[in-house]
Amino acid sequence: MTDSITSRASATSRGRPALPALVAVPDDVFAGTYWGLEPLISRSADLPGELGNLFDVAAVDELVSRRGLRAPFLRVAKDGRTYGDREFTAGGGVGAAIADQVSDDKLLRLFADGATLVLQGLHRTWPALIDFTQRLSGELGHPVQTNAYITPSQNTGFDDHYDVHDVFVVQVAGEKRWRIRPPVHRWPLRDEPWTAHRDAVRTAAAEPPMLELTLQPGDCLYLPRGYLHSATALGGVSTHLTIGVHVWTRRHLADELATLALTRASRDPALRVSLPAYADVTRGGELRDDVDLARAALIRALESLDADDVAAALGRRVRDAQRPEPVSPVAQTEAAAALSGDATLRLREHLVARIEEAPDGSALVRSRAGDLRLAADDVPGVRRLLDHGSAGVADLGLDLARRLLLTGLALPGDPA
Repeated sequence: MTDSITSRASATSRGRPALPALVAVPDDVFAGTYWGLEPLISRSADLPGELGNLFDVAAVDELVSRRGLRAPFLRVAKDGRTYGDREFTAGGGVGAAIADQVSDDKLLRLFADGATLVLQGLHRTWPALIDFTQRLSGELGHPVQTNAYITPSQNTGFDDHYDVHDVFVVQVAGEKRWRIRPPVHRWPLRDEPWTAHRDAVRTAAAEPPMLELTLQPGDCLYLPRGYLHSATALGGVSTHLTIGVHVWTRRHLADELATLALTRASRDPALRVSLPAYADVTRGGELRDDVDLARAALIRALESLDADDVAAALGRRVRDAQRPEPVSPVAQTEAAAALSGDATLRLREHLVARIEEAPDGSALVRSRAGDLRLAADDVPGVRRLLDHGSAGVADLGLDLARRLLLTGLALPGDPA
């Protein structure tokens, strides 16, 4: 199969852009001056105010006391120490035989004693943040996640450290004093946590910060990955969001190139030849000629690859890194059953959908909703949906339209 179309309509939201809610500079200035390079502080007065609608302190109490969260969605820390799950979880009781549900009673005691609560994965559990992070990811082209940090007055939840992803720090309530220091390891990769440079981090933390500032509600601080930081709550409980951007890097391109080249080189008969009998593969002298042949085969395979090959391979990672727009299984099933010929469908957002056509005219649609096989007659209608973001049931045909709804590629649209 060959790639024929990549949906741009599914990459961005029909709503307002997300980035201007976070940075008080034009998009091109942020991309050219700050992205991955320098911290940026944007004050509430210079932002449009959308951040205040994303999360609040009441949401914290609702999540930990009424939503049945389990341990992976919460961490608890104090003075650099992270508590074990059993210290803040308990059984769910009758009808919920789950041993690691968050215990509001245990959290009350720990928080009152100065511990910081970290709500993780809010891009999966809180509706306003689900929508906002999907919009931001679609705009930036990089995966996005969101956590919340709730810190008692005059307490520091975590010592100086760096993150392996960029972050937008959004102050929700209270005030927090931040200390920022230059990287000790520039542009860390995802497998290079700060603990691998613990001594350098400790030494740097003893020096005066390059930037010290107080965030107030509605302010936003952008920190590229690698910058050291710590924060202390001031004058009451402080709540902030960290919107983490797990950036794609050239290392990801190199990973895909290496994998593709190895697969392609393996088709070369010269690379599949057995090494000589009685060879000692621990002695470089005996392997020199064979290593030269293997290297040459890999180089030929690398040189035969182009950017489209890498993009197609990376597309699989991109689809796995985020989720599409939420879909309601019950309502969607009922909508499919009641579908009529005068209705319209809209493309489900954030699918990263791609049509791969076969020589016989049939096709496979790959997206975050899974794979869907199409007959040749179905391809034009689905292509129209991916290109324009909507399509009429009369044009698609009732059977295909129902398939698109039941596989999660489309959602009910406005009446035609």
